[in-house]
Amino acid sequence: QVQLVESGGGLVQAGGSLRLSCAASGRTFSGYAMGWFRQAPGKEREFVGGITRSGGIAYYADSVKGRFTISRDNAKNTAYLQMNSLKPEDTAVYYCALGSGWGTDNQPRGYDYWGQGTQVTVSS
Repeated sequence: QVQLVESGGGLVQAGGSLRLSCAASGRTFSGYAMGWFRQAPGKEREFVGGITRSGGIAYYADSVKGRFTISRDNAKNTAYLQMNSLKPEDTAVYYCALGSGWGTDNQPRGYDYWGQGTQVTVSS
């Protein structure tokens, strides 16, 4: 079993930045690819991006490409989502998830373990 805890969410003005962290405990963190998702009120959970087990390759949704950066530190069992140039439409609850794929799966069913989510609110 793996437990994931996100942190770093909050309220930021448009154009600002936030860095989310996802800390893992339990089974071997480096044995899983990681995905980041977000869910806005009344909308389906949306793939933001993912990263391979080693952290060597990251993938991004078109909506965040060039603004968001995903990384991981397997020695610290922690992954990060750096969000720059934030827009009001980025407002959502953000989730990290671990899965046995490659970090490219954009469907929630492709991931086995989920964090509780952290709220990100971007004001205009």
